[in-house]
Amino acid sequence: MPAIVAASLLSADFAALGHDIAAVERGGAGLLHVDVMDGHFVPNLSMGPPVVSAIRRVAHVPLDVHLMLDNPDAFVRPFVDAGASRITVHVEVLPHLHRTLQFIKSCGVKAGVAINPSTPVVALEEVAGDVDQVLVMSVNPGFGGQTFIPRSESKIRAVRALLDAAGNDAPVSVDGGVDHSNAARIAAAGAAILVAGSAIFAGGAPERATRELCELVKGAPR
Repeated sequence: MPAIVAASLLSADFAALGHDIAAVERGGAGLLHVDVMDGHFVPNLSMGPPVVSAIRRVAHVPLDVHLMLDNPDAFVRPFVDAGASRITVHVEVLPHLHRTLQFIKSCGVKAGVAINPSTPVVALEEVAGDVDQVLVMSVNPGFGGQTFIPRSESKIRAVRALLDAAGNDAPVSVDGGVDHSNAARIAAAGAAILVAGSAIFAGGAPERATRELCELVKGAPR
């Protein structure tokens, strides 16, 4: 199957969020990516469950909620109740990662694990058979508009190989610096979900930008 584009709402116009969501859905976005930041694990603050609940009321595609938090376990249930379809947590903050993944799944949603640029792929080895998604951060998380770290391509391939070795066809997702210049290359490296924010919203034409990204990843070799 071709890769899909997940529109990162952190870069959207929050004064016209419903309008921007409708635009990216018309453009072909398969997911809406919601970055949740606590100002501790990452140096920024963003949206909480009430905003996710509001997004859920107008969205027609699933919500992919990325918890960049020091204590994600305390917020899994509130975000599931708010309408998340996927919850992704960071390996860097969870000493009992397997337990957290099982808890997320018990809530009836897909469980993902994210790894930061400096985190080795081997950190996922013991849960490779249990994840529903792996999110490779291709920038240091906390802010939109950053540049894709080139070495992330080899990391995508390594994660895909690890999942395959575990007999797990869960998708590899990539977040950070994804744009029209590198989307096809990232998809060819093995990414099945490409999270894009600034590349979609910064130009003022999110529907067109989303459609163009979708065309690029659709034509990428898999």
